[in-house]
Amino acid sequence: MSLHMRAIVSSPSLESGMCKSDVQVAGQQPPKSKRPKEQGDNRIKPTNKKAKPKIPKIKDRDSADTPPKSQSIMVQAMDGGRFQKPAATMSLMAGQTVELRCKGSKVEWSYPTYLDTFKDSRLSVKQNERYGQLTLVNSSSADTGEFSCWGQLCNGYICRRDESRTGSTYIFFTEKGELFVPSPSYFDVVYLNPDRQAVVPCRVTVLSAKVTLHREFPAKEIPVNGTDIIYDMKRGFVYLQPHSDHQGVVYCKAEAGGKSQISVKYQLLYVEVPSGPPSTTILASSNKVNGGDDISVLCTVLGEPDVEVEFRWIFPGQKDERPVAIQDTWRLINRGLGHTTRISQSVITIEDFETIDAGYYICTAQNLRGQTTVATTVEFS
Repeated sequence: MSLHMRAIVSSPSLESGMCKSDVQVAGQQPPKSKRPKEQGDNRIKPTNKKAKPKIPKIKDRDSADTPPKSQSIMVQAMDGGRFQKPAATMSLMAGQTVELRCKGSKVEWSYPTYLDTFKDSRLSVKQNERYGQLTLVNSSSADTGEFSCWGQLCNGYICRRDESRTGSTYIFFTEKGELFVPSPSYFDVVYLNPDRQAVVPCRVTVLSAKVTLHREFPAKEIPVNGTDIIYDMKRGFVYLQPHSDHQGVVYCKAEAGGKSQISVKYQLLYVEVPSGPPSTTILASSNKVNGGDDISVLCTVLGEPDVEVEFRWIFPGQKDERPVAIQDTWRLINRGLGHTTRISQSVITIEDFETIDAGYYICTAQNLRGQTTVATTVEFS
């Protein structure tokens, strides 16, 4: 082979660009349309075009800004010692034992609140060396719901959820004569807040069940149009933008396999008070008191019906351990047009008023959204 031919073979750029017709077989005449190459001919024609530099593509998984892809760490224990990944939704007969495992040395679990509320002994959650294990025996339709797990990323005693290692499945436990997930009461209250969704929790135990929503009076079916109200089999009927026209008594009806069932009834109450820290006022029975008289100071909060309020008091005789009586109460009230409000009150009472009882009475009311502090003075007359 000539020096010229060796240069062609060893050049990567020419080798990659050479097609089958570029190779000349010995003894074969070149095509008439092409003249034979002379010694020193350049096989690459000169061009004035500037070559654009190739920028290597960066794969998504190599990008620091892209979160790691989540992988399911959950498996279900089957008969014969086999394991398989559970589907997003499963239907099981009530009475069956369910065993779920999630890979990891630190695994947290979430499961239907019914099992947690009653500290059910049928449920067992264990952490083994390489996996977490959840076992539910003698299952019932009341256990229908979401079972999920996630790994923990820990730095010392501080741990956070690892979003890249999770697993979940929603299990329908089908039980004869139970189309709805049983409710602990025969009548329940659902509060309609104008600034958030409200849910009528008509959940079914049969995946194929047809569920409708009905008003008790006037008796009629409430249309589920996907705009104001939708049905979510994992939650129930969801009011997307609740308003006062939605209030009243409703119930759900389920049909499956030629059978039908009516749910418990739900009282829908519209809430007037917006979300936020407690709206608090304070009032003393008298701001000037004679020695030996009794005095009471009342702290009042108007708030959402389902939001609890805690009270704390600071009073003049506190450092001297002055005996006082403190009583907390709450009730629901209607404030016109069916608007429902929760009124929470705390009253502090001092008997046989003394000099040390004069001064500032400070009340702090707190809920999940914040706290409000108010004060009033009581003077010795």
